[in-house]
Amino acid sequence: MKKIIFLLLMFANTLFAQNIDDIFYSANDFYKNEKFEKAIELYHQIESKGTISVELYYNLGNSYYKINKVGPAIYYFEKALKLDSTNEDAQNNLIFAKRLALDNIQEIPKNIFQKINANYLQKLSYNQWAIVSVVFSFLACILFLLFYFANSPTIKRIYFSSSISSFLLLIISFSITYNQFSFSQNNKEAIVFAETSAVKNAPTFNSEEVFILHEGTKVIVLDAIDNWKKIKLADGKQGWIIAKEIKEL
Repeated sequence: MKKIIFLLLMFANTLFAQNIDDIFYSANDFYKNEKFEKAIELYHQIESKGTISVELYYNLGNSYYKINKVGPAIYYFEKALKLDSTNEDAQNNLIFAKRLALDNIQEIPKNIFQKINANYLQKLSYNQWAIVSVVFSFLACILFLLFYFANSPTIKRIYFSSSISSFLLLIISFSITYNQFSFSQNNKEAIVFAETSAVKNAPTFNSEEVFILHEGTKVIVLDAIDNWKKIKLADGKQGWIIAKEIKEL
């Protein structure tokens, strides 16, 4: 009986995957024929089934870019890069999409450590850094075992030095993994979807307007109260925005 249930589940999963593939190919055909709205509809149909994919987000970004929807285009290119920060196509198309955004936010100058983090360490996600940590942990264990069972003093020294180096790299990669995870949890990024959005100095409609944002601008979400979210810009400015006017990555 258990085998029958298992086979039925396998068959259902196969049909489900095949159905998603068919929809994806159909969406791609609509995109090639420049029927971008129809392609977007099918891509979202796949997304609604819980599919998480670099290709899906990348194609959605391209489709929205083709119909000049700046906010969604930037949002989905950013989503693709969250999964694969080394994807050059998504990186390049994100640059093109950002050129359509009206807001020109100047970042606060970074110190040397922030530059290293942004330019090098953040090229990998915390999940990818976790994999690096696991690799170094296995390597350190294997090298230590080789050191333990080696007979030659020279070989033992080589294995011992290598195992210590691997262990140090393990500590470094684990620290980076933890920092990247903490950063992702404490810095929730979002994209402005409203064409124009007034940012207030308090989470009320009658509070003072401090600045205006436009579609496609990236913000950091700091807090949330009722239907408002407190945001921070790359230049350090802060304020409250209506929650539905932004979409978190």
